[in-house]
Amino acid sequence: MVKPDGASPTFGGTARSLAPGLAAAFGAVVVSLLVHTLVPVVPAMTVAVVLGIAAVNLPGSTALCQGPWRAGLNFAGKHLMRVGIVILGLKLSLGDIMDLGWLSVGLVVAVVLLSFAGTLALGKLFKLDGDTPLLIATGFSICGASAIGAMAAVKGTKHEDTVLPVALVTLCGTLAIGVLPLLMTPLGLTPLRFGQWVGAGVHDVGQVVATAQTAGAVALSAAIVIKLTRVLLLAPIVAVTGVIERRRHARSSALNGGADSKFPPVIPLFVIGFLLMVALRSTGWLSEGVIETGALLQDIALGAALFGLGSSVRVRELLETGLRATVMALCSWALIAALAFGAVHLMAS
Repeated sequence: MVKPDGASPTFGGTARSLAPGLAAAFGAVVVSLLVHTLVPVVPAMTVAVVLGIAAVNLPGSTALCQGPWRAGLNFAGKHLMRVGIVILGLKLSLGDIMDLGWLSVGLVVAVVLLSFAGTLALGKLFKLDGDTPLLIATGFSICGASAIGAMAAVKGTKHEDTVLPVALVTLCGTLAIGVLPLLMTPLGLTPLRFGQWVGAGVHDVGQVVATAQTAGAVALSAAIVIKLTRVLLLAPIVAVTGVIERRRHARSSALNGGADSKFPPVIPLFVIGFLLMVALRSTGWLSEGVIETGALLQDIALGAALFGLGSSVRVRELLETGLRATVMALCSWALIAALAFGAVHLMAS
C-alpha cells in the first residue's frame, strides 16, 4: 500500500532513524562499564559523558553525531534518562534511611535545602541565563545528572539547555574523586566520618561510591546510605517546583486569554515511577539478584543517556560561553562540601 504524501512517519521509519544513535550510545555503555571494571575508581557514568564529549569533538565522529546519530542520541538523552531515574528507586530502602536516626536525616535534609538555595543565589550572582541556575542547583544538591533530567522535565527545559549543567556536575564530581580522599587525614576524619561527608557532599551516586571506597567498607556503607537519603528528596523538590511552575503558567495563560492551556505536570510520571520503585524496594520482597539486575539496567539506561548528553557538548563553545557557569559551579561545590562537613560534625556530637 502506498503511503499518502504528508502522512506521519511509520514506526519502522522512526526506529530506523533512532537505531544508529542508540547503537552508538549502547556501545559507549559497554566501553564505560569495561573501563569501570578495569579501573573501579573511575565511575562508568563519568566515562560515558567523556566518551560523548569526545565523540562530538573528534574529527572522525563529529559528522556522525551531528548527522545520522543525532536523533537516537537525543532520544537517549531524554527518554533513557527517565528510565534510569525510575530504576534508581530500586536502590533506596526507607528502612535503611530511618536507621540513620532523625537527627542525621534532618541534617541531610538541611544540607540539601541550604545547598539548593545557596547554589540558586550563586546563579543569580553570576547572572546565569534561563533555567541553568535551577538545574545546577538541583544536580549539585541532590543526585547529579538524574536530578537535572527530572527538573528539566518539570520546567520544560530544552534538551540542549541541560548539556552545560550535566557537564558541570560531571566535572565537579570527578574533581571530588581525586580531591576529597587527600583531605581525609588533614581534616582528621575517621573512615565513618569521611563516608558521611562524601555521602552528604558529592553529587552523583557513582561519584560517591568511587570517592568513599578509597577509605574502605565502613566509609562506603555510610556514604551510600547518606547519599540515598539525598536522592529521596528528588521527588518533593521536583513536586514543589511543579506546583510553582503550574501557578506561573496559569497566570501567563490568564494574561494571554487562556490561549496556552497545556499545563506542566506537578510530578512527572517517571518521578512517580521512581517513588513506586522506592516503595517496592522498601517492602523487602525483592531478592538480591533482582536488585543487582536493576542496578545494571540503571547503569545501561543512564550511561546511554549521559553519552547522548555528552555528545551535545562542543568544547569550543563551552569554553566561550561556560566560563562564568564553571566558576559558579566550583563555588557551589565548595559550599556543599563545607555544609556537609559541618553536618558530619553535628552528627558526631
